[in-house]
Amino acid sequence: MDRLLSYIKDTVRKADLILLLLCLVATAFGCVAIASTTNAEGTLRYVIVQIGAALIGVFLFFIVSSVDSDFFSEHRTWLVVFNCFLLLLIIPFGTDNDTGNKSWLDIPLMPVQIQPAEICKIAYVLVLASVMASHQNKPSSLKSVAHLLLHVGLIVGLNMVLSRDLGVSLIFVFIFIGMAFAGGISLIWFAVAGGALATATPILWNFLEDYQKRRIQILWDKTIDPEGINERYHTLRSIRSLTGGGMTGQGLFQGNRTQALGALYAQHTDYIFSAIGEELGYVGCVITVLLLVLIIARCIWVGMRSGDYMRRLICFGVSSSLIFQVISNVGMCIGLTPVIGLTLPFISYGGSSMVSLYAMIGLVSGVYAKPSPTSHERYIRPPYITRHTL
Repeated sequence: MDRLLSYIKDTVRKADLILLLLCLVATAFGCVAIASTTNAEGTLRYVIVQIGAALIGVFLFFIVSSVDSDFFSEHRTWLVVFNCFLLLLIIPFGTDNDTGNKSWLDIPLMPVQIQPAEICKIAYVLVLASVMASHQNKPSSLKSVAHLLLHVGLIVGLNMVLSRDLGVSLIFVFIFIGMAFAGGISLIWFAVAGGALATATPILWNFLEDYQKRRIQILWDKTIDPEGINERYHTLRSIRSLTGGGMTGQGLFQGNRTQALGALYAQHTDYIFSAIGEELGYVGCVITVLLLVLIIARCIWVGMRSGDYMRRLICFGVSSSLIFQVISNVGMCIGLTPVIGLTLPFISYGGSSMVSLYAMIGLVSGVYAKPSPTSHERYIRPPYITRHTL
């Protein structure tokens, strides 16, 4: 018992408590917003689930924070297997919840549904960081880039084929781009990738569903649904809610559309930023963005503080995921980015998202606790990494 208590105290002492505090403040702010946005249909269940998920997330934060990054790297193959297994569970247990994407697992006897791709992001960051560390002397070599693309293609391909969830698939791609840039991969490869994407776009376009194509086209084609009764319907309502609060908002539990059931679609998940704008105004939106920027900045700072290549990439991978989700969600609410169903980190309602977010933040805290390997590990680790095949 004494050893367990000593371990717990040591874990808490070494963890990045400033980062945890920022996340808890953002979560508390989000719970208030969820309570208001679900008031018309009863807030208690949503708030309880969100708080419960946050508590589980905090527990995982400390667990993940206490595990050395090198341990994850040494078990990279198992992380890949875990991700594939989790996504393959979509075949027998996948459900779309009327969204068109089979992004959730509805497993019998489980009280809640799970979004497997959210959990996969954690292992995915670790796998990419480990792969890049194994090629850190020549990060831009053809072998290194091909190895990375193998893992990216595997996870993105599985997720798209099994769930058809373009939004989460794009998160995986953006994490890769952010880590590749931070890891020193030559800009020539980015130019090659850009050219390849431009060439393949007409082909990839044919694989998108019609509703996905229209969501992208309305960004520049004003002739599509100009009256806002089809493709632009949710976006226009979102903008009206967002701008309807003025500087200080109409007040919590007072928003015209937020408190009218069905007037603002997914107001506690995808469009919670618009609901905040209506009820707390411009000030509320600034507070929301500021909290998320501080969390991202802290993750980047921890990465820059680390002298170890792999640990630094883990922090940048987590940061890239958060950056993409914030930009996509806020951009969707103001009509600048396509509607791809991504929630606002720590603010939107979602148990799987909340748990996985705290676990990902735990990876950053682990780097904070141990920014570099000990001296003897510097000589043991490289030969081990070169033996990896995945």
